[in-house]
Amino acid sequence: MSDTSHPSSPLPEALEITSPAPLIDIGANLTHESFERDLDATLDRAHRANVTALIVTGADLEGAQRAKALADHRAGLFATAGLHPHHAGAWDDTLEASMRALHQSDSVVAVGECGLDFHRDFTPREQQQRAFEAQLALAAESGLPLFLHERDAGSRMLEMLHEWRDRLSNAVVHCFTGDRKTLHGYLDLDLHIGQTGWISDERRGHHLREFVADIPSNRLMVETDCPYLLPRNLPAKLKGRRHEPALLPWIVRELAHWRGETEQTLAERSTQTAANFFRLPIQTTMGQDT
Repeated sequence: MSDTSHPSSPLPEALEITSPAPLIDIGANLTHESFERDLDATLDRAHRANVTALIVTGADLEGAQRAKALADHRAGLFATAGLHPHHAGAWDDTLEASMRALHQSDSVVAVGECGLDFHRDFTPREQQQRAFEAQLALAAESGLPLFLHERDAGSRMLEMLHEWRDRLSNAVVHCFTGDRKTLHGYLDLDLHIGQTGWISDERRGHHLREFVADIPSNRLMVETDCPYLLPRNLPAKLKGRRHEPALLPWIVRELAHWRGETEQTLAERSTQTAANFFRLPIQTTMGQDT
């Protein structure tokens, strides 16, 4: 994993570009410790880059509670609440009740981050599937969309989602990194797809270039997954190598190139898609205390 230590200075001038249309970052891990000392400055840089709203990821109970607290007090920030498969062993009735309560908050706009990760298998697969099944039930109960994590588990994920799809509203596979067959399996279930800077990583992400254009515009959303997954197409080095929302326009630029679209078209469509998916107000000023 990349170093995500706190950078001692703002972004290099070469990295400060502004999106031609407002953007929504659907996956920002702003509760990560690397943002503790400069969150205000981080949000200000994002605003200058025309990133006007952020979905703050909650991947365990503490993270979801902190994400909700950020969203409760800052305009343009919204939260998810779920249990990542890496932590699936912690799922029990008490945790389920806590998540159910979080899902009733106006600032929590999705169930997740939840799903399956058979790449690292930090938690036994049986426990992952148990926790995922329980969160599918919570999504069906609440009517909230799902914010999904999947890595090297596409076949099993598709099986489980197929069983539940008629009871769910919407779902997005965030940071999709799989193959074309898996992508089309998700699209056949009417799922949304989140794309990060992974596509710019020559070591593991270039395969996405061959089929990223297969994703319909009304199902594609963009995200940083910061502070992780710093794009490798940046024209200047970033001290500390911490990713942040202000760099989302670089991801849009890369995606637009491989989809054969203009950056403005991709920005406008992905923002409208995200606003519809998470049921967000379009007019918002990010980062200000409320």
